[in-house]
Amino acid sequence: MIKRFFLAALLCTSVLGTFAADAVYNNVVPLPQSITMQKGDAFVLSASTPIVYTGTDAKMRQNADFLSDYVEQLTGIRMAVSAQKVKKTPSIVLVIDPKIEGKEAYRLTVTAKQITISGSTAAGVFYGIQTLRKSLPVLDKSEDITMPAAVISDAPRFGYRGMMLDSGRHFWPVSFVKKFIDIMALHNMNTFHWHLSEDQGWRIEIKKYPLLTQIGSKRKCTVLGHNSAIDDGTPYEGFYTQDEAREIVKYAADRNITVIPEIDMPGHMLAALASYPELGCTGGPYEVATCWGVYADVLCLGNEKIYTFLQDIVDELSDIFPAKYFHIGGDEAPTVRWENCPKCKALAKANGVEPKLLQHVFTNRMEKYINSKGKSIIGWDEIMHGKINQSATVMSWRGVEPGSKAAEAGHDVIMSPTTYCYFDFYQTSNTGGEPMCIGGNLPISKTYEFDAAPETLTEAARKHILGVQANVWTEYIGTTTMLEYQILPRAGALAEVQWVPVKLKNYDAFVGRETHMAQIYSKLGYRYAKHMWNEKK
Repeated sequence: MIKRFFLAALLCTSVLGTFAADAVYNNVVPLPQSITMQKGDAFVLSASTPIVYTGTDAKMRQNADFLSDYVEQLTGIRMAVSAQKVKKTPSIVLVIDPKIEGKEAYRLTVTAKQITISGSTAAGVFYGIQTLRKSLPVLDKSEDITMPAAVISDAPRFGYRGMMLDSGRHFWPVSFVKKFIDIMALHNMNTFHWHLSEDQGWRIEIKKYPLLTQIGSKRKCTVLGHNSAIDDGTPYEGFYTQDEAREIVKYAADRNITVIPEIDMPGHMLAALASYPELGCTGGPYEVATCWGVYADVLCLGNEKIYTFLQDIVDELSDIFPAKYFHIGGDEAPTVRWENCPKCKALAKANGVEPKLLQHVFTNRMEKYINSKGKSIIGWDEIMHGKINQSATVMSWRGVEPGSKAAEAGHDVIMSPTTYCYFDFYQTSNTGGEPMCIGGNLPISKTYEFDAAPETLTEAARKHILGVQANVWTEYIGTTTMLEYQILPRAGALAEVQWVPVKLKNYDAFVGRETHMAQIYSKLGYRYAKHMWNEKK
């Protein structure tokens, strides 16, 4: 029998200043808050090691099954799952421990006789499983694995840890959306923001408005390059049925990830207007957009029909997505149509504002309705223009400053600034060998340095920073391989921003940890960029 210490992290131990045994657990991304090596013999993990879950919670059985799958994926070892522990048999035991503080906190204890993963909730246990998973070696053939004695205590810095996928510009099959969720789970993320409507395509079935998918989910072609004069001449279409959306919601929930839908309103609505032209200020005709950018045609805020339309959509989606939040977009809504529309002018006069300032009237009305469904709204930081209700959560994308101002004003905030969190940007200034992106340059080191709740904010404001999200806009991302390339390994840097306290972050050490993560990416068949290692040479 071959016994093996997992020392794949030796290349980074000089950076971390740890002993080789410690390197086993210091390979993990995001880095756990506390790793304390213990005296005593190590635990030997083999094909005869069972995974034992305690209690009758179905999520705990599911956790055990996940762990068995994860171990097999990386090492080839298939472990049996049981609800009963066998005496004198070294086991991995999953336990609910109400004494652990924090619903996503966990403790991982390794002794010669047992590996114990405990949390006050099944979600906490799940994150402990992720740490054990990422501590394992990546093997070409199965062999026994020696795990040094240790105690790991861990909890996330932020409660909201998200990534957004734009399915409006390009449609992603259900199988890939699940893969995207798997990548999120690997990095301890818990919120999948799903962008489902755009000028270039409506992507979710609404039974009361079938034209949204019959017309709005299809465009006649797609522009080539950065809005060149040439298109590809190829019709493009795709949408998710409500059953498919429910399937994705469940898949994510099984992995402790909440799905927040976004229907962007009142702008980015050209696909909806092409389907129902009576909802626009001019009445059309409208066409599903074939180029990228911001379009002047938006919903007519003075037209009462749009509120019935949107409320019906909220009704149907609220039944599919049980999340606390509903994202209403609110970004990039030009006002030129409202300024020239008799209905919008009348609404503006009734509310004592200029037509160009109507959006906050619309936002507050939609928020009231969404609140009646037991949900709260999130909007991009443009919703702060005007007198917005303090109960609205702001997603800050146009830099850090809008989010900071919103937090100081008492709004809950999710930080998602272009400067750190836009994964559709280039990853290097040397773009010659890169696939075409929207522009910008966001190297992984820049993402890693982000502090979403710095000491420069007041203590009261910092409490309003719920967390951090990266966005993957897909104007120039048309294939699954490119999308994976754009998010990996930047998702690892994002994970440390979301999870790890600032005082524990160290970029050089992170590069070492990501070296092992890259082995995991390869084993799982993920495409990833390699600039980070090239920069370190």
